[in-house]
Amino acid sequence: MKKEVSNLIKKENRPDRVVIVPCSGIGKTYGTVSREAAYELVENVRPTQTQLVPLSLLVLGDQSSRETAAQNPAITIDGCKLACATKMVQKCGGTVAKDFAVLDVYRKHRELKPRGIAELNEGGIKLATVLAEEAAEVVDSLDIQLKSENNTGGAGNG
Repeated sequence: MKKEVSNLIKKENRPDRVVIVPCSGIGKTYGTVSREAAYELVENVRPTQTQLVPLSLLVLGDQSSRETAAQNPAITIDGCKLACATKMVQKCGGTVAKDFAVLDVYRKHRELKPRGIAELNEGGIKLATVLAEEAAEVVDSLDIQLKSENNTGGAGNG
C-alpha cells in the first residue's frame, strides 16, 4: 500500500474539503495504520472531498498547512493515546469534527490484528480500510453541512 505522499498533499487551501490529519508515529504499527487509512481515504474513498495535511507540517509551522487546518473541518487519526494529531489541529485554531483512535477501531475489529511497520500485514491493511470507511461516513456528513452552508451563504436558512 505504498503511496506517493506528495501527490496527496494539496498545496492550496481548499475550503470545500475536509482536512485529514493522520498520526506521524513513525516506527509504530498503529501509526502506520493511521497513515494508510488517511491515504486510502484521500486517494481512493473520498478524493474530491478530502485534503491530506501531514502532522509534520503542522508541527514545523508550515503556514499554508496551519491555515488549511484552521479554516476547514478536520478529521484526525491518532495512533496512540497521546493524540498528537488532534492536539496539533486544535493548537492551530482548527476544529476537529471527529477524532479517530486506531486502537479504538481495532478493539471493534479484533480479527484485524495489525503487524508490521514499513509494510503492514493483511490484517493491518484491512484495519486501515475499515478506518477509512468509518472516516468516510464523517466526511459525508460534513460534506452535506458544507454544501448547505455554501448554498445558504452560511446563514443556515435551508
